[in-house]
Amino acid sequence: MTTLEHNAQAVQDALAAAGLDCTVVEFPASTRTAQEAATAIGCSVAQIAKSIVFRTAGSKRAVLVIASGAKRIDPARVESVLGERLEKATPEFVRAATGYAIGGVPPCAHRQPVVVFIDRDLLELDRLWAAAGTPNAVFGLSPGQLIELTGGTVLAVA
Repeated sequence: MTTLEHNAQAVQDALAAAGLDCTVVEFPASTRTAQEAATAIGCSVAQIAKSIVFRTAGSKRAVLVIASGAKRIDPARVESVLGERLEKATPEFVRAATGYAIGGVPPCAHRQPVVVFIDRDLLELDRLWAAAGTPNAVFGLSPGQLIELTGGTVLAVA
């Protein structure tokens, strides 16, 4: 049995606590970007469920937007639902809010509660791959499992 890095193990523990039969996999190569992850896994970039953290301008809340690695997020679509402007989050804010560095932010197991939006386009895919706490760890899941895991709001964000 392989021992996972601490952050990857925290994600694995959260998956188990949620009752999901998903396994965190660590790669020797980086999975930090959607393209790197797709190459390491052997899947399409569209199947990478990238996690992008924003900060609301007024309340300074963390907002996690999960979208296909092949799509570009339109913050205005999320802003219209939140009723608040989004700002680019700094690496320090991302780590403080989630407990993870950019490039390894998982859709679960965050340090603080975050508002989650899931791009509707992800629902068209059978299998997704998400970051698992480090720049070289991922786990596979279905779109339904992603919604169950995060409690996120499905919205056209790309």
